[in-house]
Amino acid sequence: MEKDLIEYIAKSLVDDPSSVSVQEVEGDKSTVIELRVAQNDIGKVIGKYGRIAKALRTVLSASASKTGKRYSLEILD
Repeated sequence: MEKDLIEYIAKSLVDDPSSVSVQEVEGDKSTVIELRVAQNDIGKVIGKYGRIAKALRTVLSASASKTGKRYSLEILD
């Protein structure tokens, strides 16, 4: 569910939604969600001073608190 949420938000932010790719990497204690977007859209996902990236991480944390798992978001280029 968290993967779908991040994918939906990212596709809404970028100019090229077809280039958005989200993968979950399971770890021992937490799950890492890797977000990839087109090179020219990376600034739109990170935002000025990282505000949009911080908001994405906050939404992810709030969503994951219901399941009791820990999630982290990595934005890859």
